[in-house]
Amino acid sequence: MKVAILKYNAGNVFSVLHALKRIGVDAAVTDDPTYLRSADRVIFPGVGEASTAMGYLREHGLDELIKSLTQPVLGICIGMQLLCRHSEEGNTPCIGIFDVPVRRFDNSAAPDMKIPHMGWNTIEAAPGKLIDARSAAGYLYFVHSFYAPVCEHTIATCNYITPFSAALHKDNFYATQFHPEKSGSVGETILKNFITL
Repeated sequence: MKVAILKYNAGNVFSVLHALKRIGVDAAVTDDPTYLRSADRVIFPGVGEASTAMGYLREHGLDELIKSLTQPVLGICIGMQLLCRHSEEGNTPCIGIFDVPVRRFDNSAAPDMKIPHMGWNTIEAAPGKLIDARSAAGYLYFVHSFYAPVCEHTIATCNYITPFSAALHKDNFYATQFHPEKSGSVGETILKNFITL
């Protein structure tokens, strides 16, 4: 199987590469359009700032390429947020696979709840192809200041300050706000589920 990890202006890409190696999957980190189109699976991970990341994607034509992909695609953290319609971070128009805006957490009514949301949390999910029953019952690692509200594409929720989308799905696009590559054996199960969709 040919697995591609999208290389763009964001951090944490190589953490996903190493997580895949731990489950016996070789992947290429690439921004080559031909390779990305021909891959069996594409992973769109990242840690970074939305407007900078979208600027890089647009400059290299990767935003339109992502929209055109027909194989299973997995967005992680900012990769998930960039697959949404718009982000409040830098007032950034995004790719728009998921028709939902990304908002910044507002802790004005709960100042003891720190931003970013960082650490281990459980999720609520009906077991499915990406998140099975074991994964839905486990702890997952989050680190983010922005979130996608619960919407028609939500397949898992988490509650921090407000309920938000922990995972999204539409057609061949899947996405998680949490980091499966940093979530131990539970996260590895989710990565395996994605690879074997």
